[in-house]
Amino acid sequence: MLRQLGFFAAMSVFTAGALSAAKATFSKDVAPILNNRCVECHRAGEAAPMAFTSYKEARPWAKAIKAAVLIKKMPPWLADPAHGKFSNDRRLSPEEIETITAWADAGAPEGDPNDLPPPPEFAAGWNIGKPDAVFDIGEDFDVPASGVVPYKYFTVETNFKEDIWIEAAECRPDKRAAVHHIIVFVVDPKENLAGTGGNLLVGWAPGDPPMNYAPGTAKLVRAGSKLRFQMHYTPSGTAVKDRSHVGLRFAKQPPKHRALTGRALTFNFKIPPYADNHEVTSSFTAKEEVRVTSLMPHMHVRGKDFKYTVVYPDGRSEVLLHVPKYDFNWQLSYVLAEPLVLPKGARIDCVAHYDNSANNKYNPDPSKEVKWGDQTWEEMMIGWFNYTVDAQPVQISKTGAE
Repeated sequence: MLRQLGFFAAMSVFTAGALSAAKATFSKDVAPILNNRCVECHRAGEAAPMAFTSYKEARPWAKAIKAAVLIKKMPPWLADPAHGKFSNDRRLSPEEIETITAWADAGAPEGDPNDLPPPPEFAAGWNIGKPDAVFDIGEDFDVPASGVVPYKYFTVETNFKEDIWIEAAECRPDKRAAVHHIIVFVVDPKENLAGTGGNLLVGWAPGDPPMNYAPGTAKLVRAGSKLRFQMHYTPSGTAVKDRSHVGLRFAKQPPKHRALTGRALTFNFKIPPYADNHEVTSSFTAKEEVRVTSLMPHMHVRGKDFKYTVVYPDGRSEVLLHVPKYDFNWQLSYVLAEPLVLPKGARIDCVAHYDNSANNKYNPDPSKEVKWGDQTWEEMMIGWFNYTVDAQPVQISKTGAE
């Protein structure tokens, strides 16, 4: 009898929830979800091909929105929930999915416009707010309508007369359809971090958010530094002139923590023809205590899966991130909910698998052996990660390693 009562109680709760979702309207129920999860990209001038900032914009896409959230294609999030907790987790809750589904099934009613929440505020053209400085690539680059464009590099002066701490940075592609990715490096006159990846300032690729550091954390750009843009152009059928740029927001006071970028990578690999699960590994060993804040795996179109595991000096190990179905179209960063302190001697091990078979629909030629290379038909294996150290004193390195 008690079991039956428990069953009926559960059913009544489920029914009440279903009835509530069935009455969902755009203004009261769906707009808050879209504002919180979607409009960062689904608004004019951003990466998504359609905007959801109003009922008029979202209504024609109601069924497509429902389909995308049901299969969890949107919002894009590739991490296995069994490992790690991330502050930028984009997954919708079951209740949010139920609300969107019920709204679409009911004909996508608008509801009372007075129920609309205040729209999110975005600075014109920027997600980080108004930058303190903006630098472009220094010229209008002609991207052809077709063909292959090798990686292009543009170096520009900052003209900084003093050391600057950067608390936020954002790359903005000018001709988005023709830009696959942007990476901005710092060319430091005093400190050579190029061999460690630590000279990376900020990057952009589809799905990758701007760099926004927690209060008290910032990246250092020294007086006299230059910015070096790595531009990967992908001709889209129309010849265009591109002048992509980066915006920087300065910290108002010296930070407690200096942000740096590290990487575990392997250059010397060969993926055999037709191999459907080729494994490549890489590692990074901490030479001092560091606090890891985010992770970003990077491969190209043959990338299949990627895993980060930390191995502590006492032999303990922990999976930090597992991406079981890597997707080259979404270059996502995974921000840890809490920084992970790694003692000196701790190791980050990365394991990646590649599908060079004919079953990989993105594979340009399964008959070819594949090696490291910049172009998308070649491959990379980089386990990027951001970390922090105490900001003072700053350690200067002449050798390229910290």
